[in-house]
Amino acid sequence: MGFFSKIKKLWKKDKEQPAAAEPLKTSEITPEKEAVKDKKSLPTITDKAIAEEISKALASAEPKLSVWLNILLQGLEKKGEELWARLKFLLAKLEVPEEEAEDFIAKFKNWLDNMEYEYLEEFRSELQYRLALALDLEDEEDERSRLFLKLSEGLAKTKAQLSRQLDNLLSTSKNFDSAFWEELEEILIMSDVGFNTTLKLIDNLKQKAKDLSPGDQEGFKKIFAEEISSLFPAPSKKLIALKPEVVLMIGVNGVGKTTTIAKLAYRAQMQGKKVLLVAGDTFRAAAIEQLKIWSQRVGVGFYAKEHGADPAAVAFEAMDIALRDNYDLVLVDTAGRLHTKVNLMEELAKIKRVLNKKHPGSPHRTILVLDATTGQNALSQVELFSKAVPIDEIVLTKLDGTAKGGVVVAIASEYNIPITFVGLGEKMEDLRPFNGQDFANALLGFANGQK
Repeated sequence: MGFFSKIKKLWKKDKEQPAAAEPLKTSEITPEKEAVKDKKSLPTITDKAIAEEISKALASAEPKLSVWLNILLQGLEKKGEELWARLKFLLAKLEVPEEEAEDFIAKFKNWLDNMEYEYLEEFRSELQYRLALALDLEDEEDERSRLFLKLSEGLAKTKAQLSRQLDNLLSTSKNFDSAFWEELEEILIMSDVGFNTTLKLIDNLKQKAKDLSPGDQEGFKKIFAEEISSLFPAPSKKLIALKPEVVLMIGVNGVGKTTTIAKLAYRAQMQGKKVLLVAGDTFRAAAIEQLKIWSQRVGVGFYAKEHGADPAAVAFEAMDIALRDNYDLVLVDTAGRLHTKVNLMEELAKIKRVLNKKHPGSPHRTILVLDATTGQNALSQVELFSKAVPIDEIVLTKLDGTAKGGVVVAIASEYNIPITFVGLGEKMEDLRPFNGQDFANALLGFANGQK
């Protein structure tokens, strides 16, 4: 039984862990793969008293990843021999074969080196995230609580603008009269919810507020959260007839598209998928180099041609490699030059045609990456790109750095396109699945799970 299967059994999971990604060919080996190949034997805990203390604590602990890590990492401040020894100790307690334990830890060690993380406070949450992905525990209560807290923190600026003003309006209004609705309309528009979406929300709220008692602040915020969450469509599940799954990544320059691709690749790789990144933004040499660096950091495959090459040709040749080497997921980067809109649309349409010709049915998904800090400009970008190719999903980045998070609501309402992930920071763990109910609750200041 493999490492991840054994741990998941402790959580009484029935779903089997996907097979580990196959090794890349020699010409495509990344630094992470090389580090694993050259790994040395791991140290063991030399202090018997510490080993016994950890052993007893783990045996009586609640089976939650955060609890186990709290026990394991107690007293540590930075990476080093003691950390590797304790991780090895935990895996041994789970009866994980030594070779599998060394493989997992060697990959993690290399990741820390690539990202230049030294102290525990820099990577502790990343370690938990890496394990949660590999163990398919992201939907567990423990991880959902962590995500909700991160989402609430990320929405702090937007919440300060919208929720604070809403609370003030509710506390000073004796009833839901015309003055109340006019002021609420202004609050929503100023929070970048958008004019059309604001009118839709207010029309629906007026009907539901008739059943509320005057001054019922919590009751109003509850129906408000329900209305917001109802605007978000759920992403559709597409069945892929033959792998690899091909995802076309689109978006203007500067929105964080390259790092989003890296984070998606990281997620997939930790879930056991073999991933290939394709540098289809040949207009910028820096974009090719940046994607290459990220592929090395994450430990996934990478394909590119020279600066200025035909992007469709890059995609076509990359699919040859993906099909030949049995990749599970192909993420294709594209250029985002708004000053040449016609060329941009033609280029995207051509890439899509070429991919479908080489691998029928692909691209299976087209993901638009938007920058939340641009507010209403994000809406115009949805309009622009939807004219070039159908958009299946949206990833919204930099939500943690804006007071314009209300644009999330506007996008969902006006275009009915699922928002699948939101960016809440710079680390790998900061790209998280989007949940409409959690977003509405966090935006209006409800506690996790409260509706």
